[in-house]
Amino acid sequence: MSVFILSILAMTYFAVVSKRTSALVNIFSAQSFFLALMTLFAAYTGGGRELYVVALLLFAVKAVMIPFFLRRISERIKAGDNMRMLINPLLSLAVALGLTYLAYLFADKIMYIQDKAQSGSLAAALSVTLMGLFLMIFRMKAITQVIGLLIMENGIFLAAVSLCGNMPFLVEITIFFDVLVCVIIFEIFIYRINSLFTHIDVDKLTELKG
Repeated sequence: MSVFILSILAMTYFAVVSKRTSALVNIFSAQSFFLALMTLFAAYTGGGRELYVVALLLFAVKAVMIPFFLRRISERIKAGDNMRMLINPLLSLAVALGLTYLAYLFADKIMYIQDKAQSGSLAAALSVTLMGLFLMIFRMKAITQVIGLLIMENGIFLAAVSLCGNMPFLVEITIFFDVLVCVIIFEIFIYRINSLFTHIDVDKLTELKG
């Protein structure tokens, strides 16, 4: 289990330092693939038969379908590959390491979890969630902010699988379809923004006057 958690965390670090939108989409797909493998392993080790379905949905929806939609909208709007960072990759990595340290302190000192493995899993999940939030705030293209939101959701799911074994099956299925529908809506929304304003840089929208 720890191998999968470390892989997911490593993919998140790669996402933080990535300079290209296409690379960020591929990294999110890889992160979701490792999360699907982790869920499959949890199902195999006694987490419940419904986890096999969840693992399949994770792979199909988040590792395949959502990256497909993100690549398609990027090609349709000709967004370019530059993400437009507010913070450069080296400083972004330093911030990410700091967020991981804060997540570890929260899991180890504040939550008082006795099991070190569970404490590490919670720290990793919280770290992934915080780095997803970081991407949403400090990357200026709408597509990259959508990916940041999806990475945050992966962090929350990681916490559920690594600490609790699973969530109620109906809740898991609902989340998958909600995320997929949200990405499709975001695709339409971003396309409309680009059609009207010829760009998807969210900082430029503040220049609009009512």
